[in-house]
Amino acid sequence: MSQRAGFAESSTEESPSLWAARAAVAERAVLARHLRRVWGLPGTRLGVAGWPSSFRQRLHANWNYWWQAHLLDCLVDAQHRLPHPGRASTIGRLVHGVRLRNFGSWTNDYYDDIAWLGLALLRAHECEEIPVQKPLTEITARLRGGWTDHAGGGIWWRRGDTFKNVPANGPAAILFARWAHAGGERADRQRARSITEWMEQLLVDPATGLLWDGVYVEPDGTIKDIVKIVYTYCQGVFLGSCVELAEGDTSGVWVSRAERTINAVATHLVDDLVLRGRGGGDGGLFAGILARYLALAAVRLREYGSAAGDTAARIVVASAEAAWRNRALARGGPVFGPEWSQPAQVPRSSGHRRVERDLSVQLSGWMVLEAAAMLERLDFLS
Repeated sequence: MSQRAGFAESSTEESPSLWAARAAVAERAVLARHLRRVWGLPGTRLGVAGWPSSFRQRLHANWNYWWQAHLLDCLVDAQHRLPHPGRASTIGRLVHGVRLRNFGSWTNDYYDDIAWLGLALLRAHECEEIPVQKPLTEITARLRGGWTDHAGGGIWWRRGDTFKNVPANGPAAILFARWAHAGGERADRQRARSITEWMEQLLVDPATGLLWDGVYVEPDGTIKDIVKIVYTYCQGVFLGSCVELAEGDTSGVWVSRAERTINAVATHLVDDLVLRGRGGGDGGLFAGILARYLALAAVRLREYGSAAGDTAARIVVASAEAAWRNRALARGGPVFGPEWSQPAQVPRSSGHRRVERDLSVQLSGWMVLEAAAMLERLDFLS
């Protein structure tokens, strides 16, 4: 066992709960295989994009910025599950590694990327008091500037583009809602409402209740085309936005929209309650992201007496059970597949074209186990 992953092993030994133990095993496997220094520099960590890794991947030559945000989120999940000083140190080193590999900047041209990092940094601050005022000030300022009246509102997918989509607006809305209470501007909560209302009015399929991907916009601000592709993580971030906005709201509208989204997912995006995957690459993260926000919704909606929270919890647990049951076994621990309902396969080498190599796919498997562990910890599975 390498020193960098030793704290995960301690977590497993000290945790008697089923899902907590399984999440710890997943954590240990991901960190042992993927976590490395940035260019050999001490005090840094990043997730290598593939395992077995190529030479370019070990150099972090291809920069998967938003994958690192979800690696940070998973580490924060694990720290909530069972705090450990070694993991706290890793969280700080990963934050340092992200900024170093991003050449000293916290932002890039993609509004979805920076919203994801902002969310992970805020959670890291709340968990381990990582200083985040400067990066979150920069990130939220960039996101505020991404809103325009083209297509009736919303934030662009990236700077200088003609596309506005749920993957950028969803995490931005969640971040604004949370940041309004944690150091941001008071108007940020209204920004979260406006963004989520824009998604509701423009991108909800009236036939299914699911969120479409986004819209292409003409230079004069009119809509050129609606991209009616359905991605699992679009449902997750819209759900997360509604759950955040339900807090303190007496109208019930946000709870109702959260319930509609959960029921739509249960009707259209699962097989025997198991979330469907979307292959490797960026798509490897999609199901894990939805699982994260389904678990959060299960916790929050119980406070409002909503039965949809129980549906969300059942999907999370069924997905976690499938991911665990169909894991493959390799050096260092389990390997998860892109489709949790199908057996995973162990990649043989850096040239083996298996999406199980992708950090994104392994993070998604880890993420759904942490989501189940959180529900277990809060007595949602009894």
